[in-house]
Amino acid sequence: MSISSSRPPVERVVDGLADTAFRAVTWVHETGSTNADLLEAARNGAAHGTVAVADHQTEGRGRRGRTWIDDPQAALLVSVLLRPDGAIEPSWLVSAASIALAETVRSLGVDASVKWPNDIVVPSDGTDEKLAGVLAESIVSRGRFEAVVVGVGCNVTPAAARGVEQATAIEIVAPQAVPVDRVELLVSFLHGFDRLLRQAAGPSAADVGLAERYRALSATIGRRVRVEMHDRVVVGLAEDVDGDGRLVVRDTDRRHVITAGDVVHLRPLGSAPIE
Repeated sequence: MSISSSRPPVERVVDGLADTAFRAVTWVHETGSTNADLLEAARNGAAHGTVAVADHQTEGRGRRGRTWIDDPQAALLVSVLLRPDGAIEPSWLVSAASIALAETVRSLGVDASVKWPNDIVVPSDGTDEKLAGVLAESIVSRGRFEAVVVGVGCNVTPAAARGVEQATAIEIVAPQAVPVDRVELLVSFLHGFDRLLRQAAGPSAADVGLAERYRALSATIGRRVRVEMHDRVVVGLAEDVDGDGRLVVRDTDRRHVITAGDVVHLRPLGSAPIE
């Protein structure tokens, strides 16, 4: 997809997304957190499909309250506001975003895959280097999801990965050493995300195959892993991701079904772990 670069980024994005659910777009030079911005907007009645993009975040965050560090204009930093209508399980919204992002990056020739639950990684010299992260935050009222904000931070230029251990960027690993247009990357990602959401909202939502597509892109299934949870650690073989997005790990004693945790990919016995 080629979008004229002679106009402001936000205009190019709006035009590129005209046939999707993502139409209300803001693009700012700097903000604290695009996720925090959209959570506040959601509380004030912002509509499904609202998009917030920033060149730089001063308070970006990842899973479990971690900080996401970025250099200005070096990463794709975007959040989208979704108001689930029951057609797709909220737990799969972040997985759908991970699938769309991994497939978008793969279209650029990058061997990207999904490290459970929601990191996009690229293999490098026997290790996994992190390319992107996906974070979902929600507003729940009376047991019902009123809004889900899905945020993406994807390293684009080498500056985004500089000084960050085991991180990489699209322009480092893409086979063609050409600058990546963040507008085109964003539009391609949101088109893919929109297609997944529309398919899941149709009459054959149960057959949309999100789990199958996720498994096909998984960097975790089939690997020895260490899963660190708040109350325990499990080490074993990652056998599957089930229909609810949970990681299935088998150790020497039993099969564990894990809802949340941090995964470390392990090398074969006797080798060092892949963090």
